[in-house]
Amino acid sequence: MSGGKACGLAVGAVALLAVALAVPPALAAGKEPLVLGAVTFERAEYRLGDEEDVFAWEGDGTLGTDEWKLRIETEAELSLEGEGFETLENQFLVQHMTSEFFDVKAGIRYDSPAGPNRLYGVLGLIGLAQQWVELDVDLFLSETGAPSTRVDLDYELLVTNRVILTPSAEIDVSFADDREIGVGSGLTSTELGARLSYDLYYRDIAPYVGVHWERSWGETADLKRDEGEATDSLYAVFGVRLMF
Repeated sequence: MSGGKACGLAVGAVALLAVALAVPPALAAGKEPLVLGAVTFERAEYRLGDEEDVFAWEGDGTLGTDEWKLRIETEAELSLEGEGFETLENQFLVQHMTSEFFDVKAGIRYDSPAGPNRLYGVLGLIGLAQQWVELDVDLFLSETGAPSTRVDLDYELLVTNRVILTPSAEIDVSFADDREIGVGSGLTSTELGARLSYDLYYRDIAPYVGVHWERSWGETADLKRDEGEATDSLYAVFGVRLMF
């Protein structure tokens, strides 16, 4: 069986599982659990760089109970130099609470940047690790059969009751080449940032400033150099965090 067909079956299985898991046991038992919805954009920002400027966002929406919920995640980087989306990623997931601090999630991810599109199956873990570090770990399997993983870390440090410093780190690793989208096996990229925000009166709007650094590594960096693209970018950041 080809890698594409295998991944298609895997994505189909995950989608069927998502539908099955979307029916909470409490509903099956005739109870009415409290259903809540929320939309959060942790980042909606302008990145000012030496070589290019970028508008980026990262957000999610959830609907469900504490135990079971549907989740949509979205993130993108739009070049303001007329080159279109550098990244555009959306995930459609079912999330289930497994402990007081962690949830598991499963579903699909669809990337539609300026280059070739990709469909992935997703299995992940999200929650609070020790020292209240926000942890998000995902395993991906693309339609071409290429597995990869991503680790996302955030920590909120209270400077005052309303001023918050948030350092962050994102690490991407691919376990196979996918040269059509410019990805080589091994460590592909890292992103490090620090954002200083101020919570306004209602705390659902928080403007911030900060810095953001991206670096490609290994074979992925070599592929970028071959295309004449930068492998290392540093940005000043101006943005706002929104919660609804």
